[in-house]
Amino acid sequence: MAALTVVGAEAGAMSTTVRVRCTDCAYEEAFDSLRRARTALDDHERETGHAVDWEIGGLAPGVERAGDDAGVCGREGCANPDSPLLDHDPSTASDPSA
Repeated sequence: MAALTVVGAEAGAMSTTVRVRCTDCAYEEAFDSLRRARTALDDHERETGHAVDWEIGGLAPGVERAGDDAGVCGREGCANPDSPLLDHDPSTASDPSA
């Protein structure tokens, strides 16, 4: 099972920095995309059965805002109800199967 650790932002402009490290072997890699890091983490765990940790050193400002607005911290009432990034009426969403 993967573990997620959020670490302090790196110096300079804030860009996405994710480090993936296996706790069972020497596999370690850095990514500039959450999606690529998550894919590598999933692939390594599926192929080896190893436990992989990942650290997020920083996120692009838009990614941070989207996460904050969506309440990804998991606490009740944490989401921003006025955010234009949230789908406030899921019944108006298009049907992906159509």
